[in-house]
Amino acid sequence: MEFAPKWIAWEITRRCNLKCVHCRSSSAAEITGHPDFSTDEARRVLDDIASYAKPVIVLSGGEPLLRPDVFEIARYGNGLGLRMCLATNGVLVNEETCKKIKESGIRIVSLSLDGSTADVHDNFRNQAGAFAGMTNAAKLFKANGIEFIINSSFTKRNQEEIPRVYKLAKELGATAWYMFMIVPTGRGEEIMGELISKEDYEEVLDWHYRMEKDEKDMLVRPTCAPHYYRVVYQHAKEDKGKFERRTLKFSTGGAKGCIAGQLICLIDVDGNVLPCSYFPKAAGNIREQSFKDIWENSALFKDLRDFKSYKGKCGSCEYINVCGGCRARAYAIHGDYMQEEPFCGYMPVKMKKSVIAKEKD
Repeated sequence: MEFAPKWIAWEITRRCNLKCVHCRSSSAAEITGHPDFSTDEARRVLDDIASYAKPVIVLSGGEPLLRPDVFEIARYGNGLGLRMCLATNGVLVNEETCKKIKESGIRIVSLSLDGSTADVHDNFRNQAGAFAGMTNAAKLFKANGIEFIINSSFTKRNQEEIPRVYKLAKELGATAWYMFMIVPTGRGEEIMGELISKEDYEEVLDWHYRMEKDEKDMLVRPTCAPHYYRVVYQHAKEDKGKFERRTLKFSTGGAKGCIAGQLICLIDVDGNVLPCSYFPKAAGNIREQSFKDIWENSALFKDLRDFKSYKGKCGSCEYINVCGGCRARAYAIHGDYMQEEPFCGYMPVKMKKSVIAKEKD
C-alpha cells in the first residue's frame, strides 16, 4: 500500500498540567465538552486499528500521565502487536512512572525541551519548574534504561536557542532530537506574529543540514519543515554526493516532507481523525466509521495524497514529491490546505522560466 498508516498520535486526554504557548490542547483541569473516553472505548479503538494495520501508536495529550489507565491502555495495545509509545512533558515523571513504563511495554518516550535554560523553557511552557521536571525525567529514563527522544518547538522567541537545545538534548542522552518548526494552531494561533521568518527559516534548515552531516551519535530530524528535504537535495548536488541519513525504528517512516494523512495522523480525544497534530480539519470520526474506512476513503486524505492538485508554488515545484509543503501551515495561513507552503522562499524552476519569458516579451 503506497499510503499505509505508519504512525498515529492519539490524544487520550486534553487535560494538562502546563499551558504552553504553541499547544493545540488545553490546560484546564476538566475539559467541558471534551471529556476523556473510557478504558473500554480505548480498547475498542485499538482493536479497530490493529485489525487493519500495525502502526506506532503514541499516547499523547494534553498530558497522558494524568490518565490513571494510561499504562493499561499501553499494555493492551502491545498485546495486539502495536508499538506503543508515550509523549510527556516530563514534569510528572518519577521512579514509579519509570517502573510502570517498563512493565507496560512502552517502547520509547518523547520529552519536550524548548530552551537550554529554565528561563527560556519555562517561559515557553508558561510554568515555573517545567525545565527542572523535564531534565529530571530525562535523567530518570537514562538511569532506568528507558529509550527517549526529545522534541523541541521554536518560534522567534527561542530560535536563537536552537544550537544550544540540540547540544543539551545530546548531553541528556536522547536517542533522537526532533526540531519542530511551529504551526499556528490551538493557543499557537495567538503567536502568528512569532513565527520564524522565511529568511531565517532557510538559515535554520541550512544549519541543520550541516549539523546533521556531522552528527554520528543521535538521530536528528526537522519536523513540520517539509522544505528541508528540498534543502537536502540542493546541498547534496552541491556536495556531489549522496547524503546518508540515519533512521529510527519508531520513526514516521520515509525521507519526505509533509506526510500528514499519507503516513501519519492524529486521533483526538473526541474520536476525530486529523491529518496531523496541527491540522484542525477532520477526515472522519472513529465513533462513526472504522479507521480503515477513514484512512482509505476520506475525501480530505485523498486530497492530501493528490500532489498534482497542489496549488501555487507547491503545484509547480520540482521538489513536490520530496517536500509537499506543510499542509497544516497552508490551511492556517491561506485557509486552503492545497495552497502553497507560506514559509518557503524557494522559487520553482518552472516559475522562474515563466518569469524570464514574460520579461523578454
